[in-house]
Amino acid sequence: MNYIFNFPDLGEGLEEGTILEWYVKEGDQVKVGDPVVQMETDKVVADIPSSKNGVITALHGNPGDVIRVGAPLMEIEVDGKEQISSTARHSSTEPIVEGEDAAAVVGTMEVAGNEAAPLASSSEGLASERGQSEPERKALATPVARALAKEMGIDINVVPGSGPSGRVKREDILQYGSDMAAEPVKDASMESSDNDVTYQPLTQIRKTIARNMLNSKRNTVHMSLFEEVEISALKVVIAKYKPLYAEKGVKLTYLPFIVKAVALALKHHPQLNSQIDTENNRMILYNRCHIAIAVDAPDGLVVPVIRDADRISLFEVASQIGRLAEKARNRKLTLEEMKEGSFSITSFGSIGGIFATPVINYPQAGILGIGRIMKTPIVKGDEIVIGHIMPLSLSVDHRIVDGGETARFLSRVMGYLSDPLSMMMEE
Repeated sequence: MNYIFNFPDLGEGLEEGTILEWYVKEGDQVKVGDPVVQMETDKVVADIPSSKNGVITALHGNPGDVIRVGAPLMEIEVDGKEQISSTARHSSTEPIVEGEDAAAVVGTMEVAGNEAAPLASSSEGLASERGQSEPERKALATPVARALAKEMGIDINVVPGSGPSGRVKREDILQYGSDMAAEPVKDASMESSDNDVTYQPLTQIRKTIARNMLNSKRNTVHMSLFEEVEISALKVVIAKYKPLYAEKGVKLTYLPFIVKAVALALKHHPQLNSQIDTENNRMILYNRCHIAIAVDAPDGLVVPVIRDADRISLFEVASQIGRLAEKARNRKLTLEEMKEGSFSITSFGSIGGIFATPVINYPQAGILGIGRIMKTPIVKGDEIVIGHIMPLSLSVDHRIVDGGETARFLSRVMGYLSDPLSMMMEE
């Protein structure tokens, strides 16, 4: 009996993935837990395992094809007890998820919220004809969402809802609208027209970047503040301790000090470690400082998170930065490593650029940009000497943070960076 293996819901709001590589072909024997296909989602690259024992009878899709969650990936000819399980599933009025505890996602993917959890349930194993007889969905929605959907020309009945009982909220409409704007060209292959242009399909990660940037600009009121901090003392500390860190296999750069300075400053200025919840007319203040670091990976920007950066040692911060950056470059980051950031840092100075207006990592309250460090004449006492200037560009959500508090926060960060020993005293 053929068992239809659908693309499972991997969590974190993922709706589709791109086939990168099939590990099996028609006629291959597979066992529960065997990786069958590598999928690229908008957050990670994941190996999808088989949830059944049997023989592959059909593969749905080729490398490069985009597959929606719940759509067929492959078919497996099962026998014996597996047949009984599949038959029972087809005849039940509710989908039964059984026999999948042995098949967790392997490789670079982790399911959030349950360390022992298998793949989250989807419509896997149900007859494909089931959806043809379902009545048209009538959306539950807030009045604000309905008004926004009408304004944007969106059919609210097709928008997935994230609220209680699937209720569609304003954020869902904006998400759906940005998804539509980021849809790739129909032809997934590269082609040219009159040798003037080349069409290239959007990758999953590029679609996500486009969607997130659009959400940030639509949903936040950006305000930016620029400053320069003299870091000669920090430069001396790094030069002194860099060889000691290297002996332990950790690279010491400016970034761990910046992460530490930001995390400690957030303890004194909690408004910047928060988000606004307009649906419930409240602020959400984070009690922990999880600092997200923008990494320029080969396939696009990713943002892994240093958790509890205010509580862990500088050595541990440096170690985590090195480990996460390496995983980002090799497309090995997991969803768990990119969750729950409360404030972001982006360092563009090593590539080029002095100041910028960083785009806030919505729904966070702020992001700090680090520019190129330069030797600059400065006045110390009554003398002109050579200083080392680090440019800082801070963008905040002006709905959450006023100008005065923004300046005080940045001033405290500058204090830590100009006098790194003050960070150790506070720890």
